[in-house]
Amino acid sequence: MEPPPRGGGSSFFGRLPRVHPRNRHAGRYDFDLLVKLSPELEGVAYLNPSGEPTIDFTDPGSVLILNRALLRTCYGIAFWDLPPGYLCPPIPGRADYIHFAADLIGGRRGESVRVLDVGVGANCVYPIIGRAEYGWRFVGSDIDRAALAAAQRIVDANPVLAGGVELRLQTSPASMFSGVVNAGESFGLTLCNPPFHASLDEAREASREKWAKLGRSRDTGRNFGGAENELWHPGGEEAFARRLIEESAAFAGQVRWFTVLISKASSLRAVEAALTKAEALERRIIPMEQGQKKSRVVAWTFRPA
Repeated sequence: MEPPPRGGGSSFFGRLPRVHPRNRHAGRYDFDLLVKLSPELEGVAYLNPSGEPTIDFTDPGSVLILNRALLRTCYGIAFWDLPPGYLCPPIPGRADYIHFAADLIGGRRGESVRVLDVGVGANCVYPIIGRAEYGWRFVGSDIDRAALAAAQRIVDANPVLAGGVELRLQTSPASMFSGVVNAGESFGLTLCNPPFHASLDEAREASREKWAKLGRSRDTGRNFGGAENELWHPGGEEAFARRLIEESAAFAGQVRWFTVLISKASSLRAVEAALTKAEALERRIIPMEQGQKKSRVVAWTFRPA
């Protein structure tokens, strides 16, 4: 396992700090098992200065291969692929969100729990993890037809997802729940990982700064990839979350807990103001931390306990 010319990082087999106690990615991965089930991983892995196997996390192709290995080994996913340029998410952090969200409903398991993933994306990762860990049934929505087609290929190719994941096209970019949540249906949870940046220019500038810090020349792209609608939204995650909260009030009787992942601490003031305006009965801010990345799940409900 030879190291790449530049980049890389700490071993992905090291222990992640402060993850949810049910997150199976908190401990050290079994490299031999991962390679046995996904031999392509050996071709992109190398030893870091401490002698532990890792990959170049700045290389989207390597991250894609690692994700395939993790999803196959931990969640029974035999096929997982993405169209070029779409978001390739870090699996441990996505698992954390699922487990913290599960705590809101007492860790309930089984198909009686229905979950709505707003912006499921091409990767379909939240339904994959939630289905494997808790047996929940999912509805995943997205405005991107190509993303939904890729997610559907994942669902169709993996028997463990059969009957447990339904994908719906959101035809109105201005809506979150309207047009997706049908009359008379209910959900125990909603999940949402909103676009981070406020504009395409902001997303590109953040990308350039990131590559410059790594000592690489690259004009576009991020280490985990991302289509434009996955990376930015007018007003960024703050505006997206405000719209989500505003619209959620109209669906108060159909959803037990609404949630959204917030990356910037600076977004919280506006989010909390929106929750107050919407008259949420209860709200919670759940901190998450994976390595150097800090985020939080904001959860709210309009129902009494």
